[in-house]
Amino acid sequence: MKISKRLMRAKPSATLAVNAKAQELRAQGKEIVSLAVGEPDFPTPQHVCEAMKKAVDDGFHRYTAVPGLPELRRAVADYYGRFYGVKATADNTIISNGGKQSLYNLFMALIDQGDEVLIPAPYWVSYPAMVELADGVPVIVPTTAESGFLAQIKDLEACCTERTKLLVINTPSNPTGGHYPQAHLDEIANWAKSKGIFIVSDEVYDRLVYAPAEYSTLSTFWEKNPEDVAIVGALSKSFCMTGWRVGTALAHPDLVKAMVKIQGQSTSNVNTMAQKAAIAAFDGSWDFIDEMRDVFHRRRDIAHEIITSWPGVVCPKPDGAFYLFPVLENFYTEETPDSASMCTKILEEVGIALVPGSAFGDDRCIRFSYAVDDEVLKTSLGKIGNMLMNK
Repeated sequence: MKISKRLMRAKPSATLAVNAKAQELRAQGKEIVSLAVGEPDFPTPQHVCEAMKKAVDDGFHRYTAVPGLPELRRAVADYYGRFYGVKATADNTIISNGGKQSLYNLFMALIDQGDEVLIPAPYWVSYPAMVELADGVPVIVPTTAESGFLAQIKDLEACCTERTKLLVINTPSNPTGGHYPQAHLDEIANWAKSKGIFIVSDEVYDRLVYAPAEYSTLSTFWEKNPEDVAIVGALSKSFCMTGWRVGTALAHPDLVKAMVKIQGQSTSNVNTMAQKAAIAAFDGSWDFIDEMRDVFHRRRDIAHEIITSWPGVVCPKPDGAFYLFPVLENFYTEETPDSASMCTKILEEVGIALVPGSAFGDDRCIRFSYAVDDEVLKTSLGKIGNMLMNK
């Protein structure tokens, strides 16, 4: 049996590898705390769960149209009107199995063999692999901690060639929590349009932005330039629905049709009961998110203060998501010369799981999630700090 060359180019998920190692240590009876989690530590709101139960009780068990229930697609369009003043219709939306499938569908629909895709680093782990699976060429655009890990026009310009087809923007960012102000996003969008480069904007964390920073989106640019950008969203982070797998995309109707064609030959519709739950999420109260955001805001400040007290550490204070991405290379040694070996050392010596920065395109750094209880966060960071400073 011969596995395809396309698949052999794709790297396995580093976050799954970290989880596997943590599970192995737990099986040995060791107590492990995970600061590697990429999901909120809050339960799914009760009214969303009740909507799922009702769908089951009502016998709502059958296939739906591939792009999703019409009322859910309208709810997604209305979301952009409610929060950003953007006029969209159901035909501009598609419901996918998590934001990840929307991204994959977009890359498959837009990339031809050899097309180059600009990906600012640090990046979410799956972007390069998805581009490669679509026979594209990921072009990594380095950024700096001093810029908050936000791509500047000069950074993009330096990596742009005549083969550049797409640019991926992620705000707020996984893994850095970096958040592009609206003026910065608009500047990038106008630059991309002038170059004929399509933008895929991953805005899955868009409701997790901390004051005084303000919300931003490329959906406002999309409204005027629907053939130049697509927006990816999800309920996983905002409504703590990670396992429910409900993602969305806002795009030109022709691009939506192309995505429907791809999804129709892979997974077809999203779980029908989860779609009913998603309607309840979109149509119900959003106060829950405000309360969760306040908690994450507090935890960010706690974690940032502790981490930046470690000597030689540079760590931009993020405006969104629930991650910190400090530069820890000053603590690397011959024994632990990179982020992966450092994460292994921390896991084995103090029982705390983290994700190496190499998985996100910056080996100088390590990703810390603060989606854990305040006291667990303080204790865990204390243990890591003591280990690093007594290496």
